[in-house]
Order: sequence, then structure tokens, then C-alpha cells
Amino acid sequence: MTQRIRHRSDTRMVPVPSHSIVPERDVDQIPVLETRHLGIDFGGLKAVDDFNLTIGRTEIAGLIGPNGAGKTTVFNMLTKVYEPTTGAVLINGQDMKGLNIVQASRLGIARTFQNIRLFDKMTVEENVRIGLHNQIRYDMLTGILRLPRYWKQEKKQHERAMELLDIFHMQDLADEEAGSLPYGAQRRLEIVRALATDPKLLLLDEPAAGMNPRETEELMETIARIRDRFQIAILLIEHDMSLVMGVCEGICVLNFGRIIAKGTADEIQANPAVIEAYLGKRKEADA
Repeated sequence: MTQRIRHRSDTRMVPVPSHSIVPERDVDQIPVLETRHLGIDFGGLKAVDDFNLTIGRTEIAGLIGPNGAGKTTVFNMLTKVYEPTTGAVLINGQDMKGLNIVQASRLGIARTFQNIRLFDKMTVEENVRIGLHNQIRYDMLTGILRLPRYWKQEKKQHERAMELLDIFHMQDLADEEAGSLPYGAQRRLEIVRALATDPKLLLLDEPAAGMNPRETEELMETIARIRDRFQIAILLIEHDMSLVMGVCEGICVLNFGRIIAKGTADEIQANPAVIEAYLGKRKEADA
């Protein structure tokens, strides 16, 4: 399908009872994500049907498929933008049924979007601190009166925001307006803001969109570094196969709203159903 740039460790993927595979290091822990027969209808049209996926607690996983396959719809169900018509989503073993977007975030899910959603007129640091909102430890009165606890928390949030920016070598941009940053830096800032919510599962929706090969290579290294430093799971949607095959340990392929393949990068690249979904059926040679 594509030439692969390897950044993955030689992770051994092993089967689990849900008929999925997870990294061997995660096999004895509750999966960070488990979907069971997940589906959603829009006016009688099945956008996603019988979606079953398990992700280990420190796994970097990929969700791929042709345009219109239902990938972003899956993300919207995981983050409670959409309420599934059928099935269940479990985060760390807890059923998300009935939760809203804010509650899903508190449970440990964060995401980025295909189209960058930053507060352009706010500074880089202010954008990151918005992600820290669920870690504020003072009440409204303390904030209004600017009591000592308020200033203590403000200092703590500033330090945390700068620490996160430092991971992406963006600390020198803290006072810049977010909208003035180059495209690649805006992409990185959106990931930093998502990390500020202290997630257990980070969803990246086409993080390499609009990036050149050098930026994509840097992004690949960044994704691996995030997993290693924060010990979280990452699920990404991406059309850049060099990124997917280079960094993902387990890959799920979606087509017309249904899973057609799951496996390692090597298995997915050799799967006839996946090749057909991307390239179409090969015409038989003339006799």
C-alpha cells in the first residue's frame, strides 16, 4: 500500500477475549477502550454497524478506511457528540451510556479535529489553560475575590501549561496569538490542549492533514513520545499511510461503516480486503 517509515517498537500483539489484539504489555490490564456492537443510524441509514474494537492502556492504534467509511462518526460516538443507536462504549471498564460530552472528558477522553479548532485571538498559553479547566481547585467566590488559593492555582496552571508546551518545544511561543502560528504549530498546539485535560485515551483526527513529509516525520516521533511520557493510549484517524504504518501497533480498517480487517501493520498491508477497499478489484488479465 505504501512505503513504511518504522518508528514502532517491536511490540508483540496478543489476542484478548474480545477477539481483538492488544500489546503484550497491556494484556493483564483493563482495556482503556472497548466498544461492543457499536452502531448508529441517521434517518434509517446505517453509518456505522457492529463496530467492535479493544485498545490496550498504552497502545497506539489506527483507524483507517476510504473517505466516507465512518471513521469520524466513530470518534463522535466515542466522545458523545453522537449517541449510539446500538451497542456500548466502555472506558476503563465503565459504560459511557447516558454521559454527555463534559462527562466523557472527565472520564478520560480527549480529541483533536480534522479542522483545527483553536481560539485564534487568545495566546498559545491561554489555549492550553482552557484544557486545564477540569483541574481548577477553587470556587467562584475565591476567583472573584482573588483570594490566596486563586493565585496559588493560577501559578500551578501556568507552570503546567508551560511544562506541556515544553514537550513540543513551543514554550517560546506562549505569548503569541494562536491564530498567528504556522499551520503545523497550530496542529501541535491542539494536541497540547487535548493533553492538558489529562486523558487516558487521546483521539487524533487526521493529525497529519496539511503537513509536509518532514512535519509528518516529526509528528510520528511526537506521537510515540506522548505515549511513552504520559503512558496513555492513542487512537488516530489518518490518510497518510506512512504515519499509520510507521507508528501504530494495532490497526482497524473501516469500509462502508463496517470493520473489514484488524491486525498489525504487516497484516493490514497484506490483507486483500483492505487492498480492494483502497484500490478496487484488479481486473483479471486477458486470457
